[in-house]
This record gives sequence, structure tokens and C-alpha cells, in this order.
Amino acid sequence: MSGLVVVGVDGSASSLAAVETAAREARWRRAGLRVVHAFLWPAMHVPLGPSALGPPEGGIRNMVEHLVAEAVACARSVAPEVDVSHAVVIGEPLSVLEAQSRTAQLVVVGSRGMGGFVGLLVGSTAVHLAAHGKCPVLVVREAGDQAGPVVVGVDGSIVGEQAVDFAFAEAALRKAPVRALHAWTTWNTPLSAPQDAAVPYANPPGALAREEERLVSEALAGHRERYPEVAVVHQVVHGRTREALIEASRSAQLLVVGARGRGGFAGLLLGSVSQAVLHHAHCPVAVARGSGGRR
Repeated sequence: MSGLVVVGVDGSASSLAAVETAAREARWRRAGLRVVHAFLWPAMHVPLGPSALGPPEGGIRNMVEHLVAEAVACARSVAPEVDVSHAVVIGEPLSVLEAQSRTAQLVVVGSRGMGGFVGLLVGSTAVHLAAHGKCPVLVVREAGDQAGPVVVGVDGSIVGEQAVDFAFAEAALRKAPVRALHAWTTWNTPLSAPQDAAVPYANPPGALAREEERLVSEALAGHRERYPEVAVVHQVVHGRTREALIEASRSAQLLVVGARGRGGFAGLLLGSVSQAVLHHAHCPVAVARGSGGRR
């Protein structure tokens, strides 16, 4: 495997945690790592050099060079064999990292940056990238259980299929099992035609549960053959999807979701379940980007 893993840095503790994760991802993928900082201040015509009254090592430009150097050193300490490059790009973080995602196989960011508001669980950059990135986006929240599985939300949508693809590939890289989780309620399950014409809106007992089991089996079809080394457990639960995934994340090393599921509104770039796990999951969250629609 080759290509490029991109990590956004801003000097925060959250972004350094993202650097460590990105370095491991690059090592697993045999990819290069690019450390990127979005340098907003030149566009605002702010003086970049040291103040005449301050030390020569002061100033915004020196600060940026220091934080990027710190991130590069951190990456090389985690994965010395990875080719690490860096770039300081003039622009605001959202547009800079979105542009970087066009040529990357993965973009990694921290859950909150230097500009985060107190009490905000996930920063705007992470949410924006999850909605607009052109490649999978990994948001580093809590460390997760490194002995746990890769949990993937399965819903039968085309976007969900891409999440399953990403989860199996990631599990193979990590040498971890996959836990495929599907949650359903009578409100988010499409009803099939009733078999009893005398009761036009009734389904036989257990029919919905069997339909959801079939959905998961179809979603996983072919992946066991493509990734024979990956152990797979699938779980179908009757309940709300976001709560089930957040609970499963407590014992996971990674949670993978699609950007939008089968209940998403047309034109909505990031579904409510994806947003919920980005804010509340207990492990890093990967959002697999893809086109909308239903299988």
C-alpha cells in the first residue's frame, strides 16, 4: 500500500495526539505522512516577525515553525521508518485540509483545536472535514481500547457499504477483529409487503428482525473472503443507532461510520448518527466518505 496520510496540526494537545495516530496509520499503510498547518495570519495582514520589544525567537512565524517541528519530531519518534514531510499552507484550516484530502488516502485531525470553545466536544474543523472531505477522515477523540475490535455501523446504505469496506481494511492493518453492529427500530426499518392480506399493515412476528439480520449478512457478503485473516462478529440490536454505537465504542479501538445512512435527508452531508458519535464516542472515529443513496 502506498499514498499519503495527512494530519492537521495547530499546536494543541489534541493535534499532537492526532499526529501519533497518523504516524501509526502511515506505518501500517506503508504510506508517507504529511504534517500540515493552516497559517491564517498572513491572509489577515498581521505582522509575522518578532516584536522590536520582544526576544528574537518571538513572533507568529517562529511560533508556527516551532509547533510544526514539534509535530514532525513526534511523528518520527512514533514511526521512524515513515517518510515525514511538512507544509505550512496559507489559509484557514477548513479549506486547507479539505484541499489536502483530495490527494490523501486518509486525513487525521484532533477532536478539538486551539480555537475550541470551553465545553465544545468536537471542533468545527473535525465536523467540517467529516462532512466535506474527499477521503476518509479519522477524528482522534479518546485513545480507545487498543485490544478491542474495529466497530463499524452497518445500515445497508451505499455510504454504509463504504464504511464496511474501510473497517475491514483498517482491521486487517491493525490485526484486529471487526464487530459489525446494526441497530434498528420499527421507525427506521422499511416495511416489506405484508404476507397476510387480511391484515394489510401487519407483519408476522419476528419478520422485521429477520429482515434486519438479512441486511447485515448482505452488507458483510464478500468481505470475509477478501479478508480471511480478520475475525468478524456481527450484532443486530433493537434500539437507537447512535446510543448502540456510542456504547460499543467503550470497548473499541476504532469506530467507523458512513457520512450518511439510509435515514438521511437528500443533500445532508453528515447524518445525525455520524455527528452524534463524533461528539460522544469513547474512541477515535473514522467517517468513510461516499455518495448518498440506498442499496
